[in-house]
Amino acid sequence: MTNREKPDHEPINAELRSPLAYAVAEQDRQTIALVRDAIARRDVLLAYQPVVQTARPDQPAFYEGLIRVLDETGRIIPAKDFIETVEMTELGRKLDCLAIEMGLEALMENEGLRLAINMSARSIGYPAWMKALNRGLAIDETVADRLILEITESSAMHMPELVTVFMEDLQARGVSFALDDFGAGYTSFRYLREFYFDILKIDGQFIRGIAQDPDNQALTKSLLDIARHFEMFTVAESVENAQDAKYLSQIGVECLQGFYYGAPTVNPPWRPLSQATRRSA
Repeated sequence: MTNREKPDHEPINAELRSPLAYAVAEQDRQTIALVRDAIARRDVLLAYQPVVQTARPDQPAFYEGLIRVLDETGRIIPAKDFIETVEMTELGRKLDCLAIEMGLEALMENEGLRLAINMSARSIGYPAWMKALNRGLAIDETVADRLILEITESSAMHMPELVTVFMEDLQARGVSFALDDFGAGYTSFRYLREFYFDILKIDGQFIRGIAQDPDNQALTKSLLDIARHFEMFTVAESVENAQDAKYLSQIGVECLQGFYYGAPTVNPPWRPLSQATRRSA
């Protein structure tokens, strides 16, 4: 456990300070309990969202596998409802382990699949995560070339030296890396010279409504210039309508991801439908 990482059972005494702090602390306790119970039951799955090329939007370039947990009733809980609460606890590391295991299994099931899996930089030093990754790469030699590891800008910038060495090792084995949520506010541009990410994903706050927003147009063009300078492939996140998609294509964004092209689904097209009905997640 790193100095920054909290045990998932850490007591919360915020309720001693104010009613609002108590309410927040209680919500955090419930979220941690929900995730801990889901992991214990192995009620964790991936929802897959397509990432399409602007030149060929009818054919996904790759998919992103997004972590989901199920509550005790079987309801799918999206990552936005729990990931920030557990990110710095050991539960976050356990979720990363399950995500990489499920992602590697999907890659082994379908030799034509290219898949991005999210991870926290904090999991680099977590032995169980590294063991799961190395085991999967050893089973199928084609997996590394089809695996993309997405690291959020915030976690990468907190431990840049560790991330740089980790990336160099895995890139030599064929794995690609995406810098997720670029522009969200944590960037230290000097580290971009050292990281050598293969893919840069522009944060959705700059993309939603961009066709009608001159400010976001200027900011996105600046982020594109940075990506081109460092020879990084670009993906625009949160593309939700045809107007935004057309504008992004015109300014040279290479790939698009968002509800306009498909919602995350736990029943992806390469996997036969099970007894459950196809559903979004």
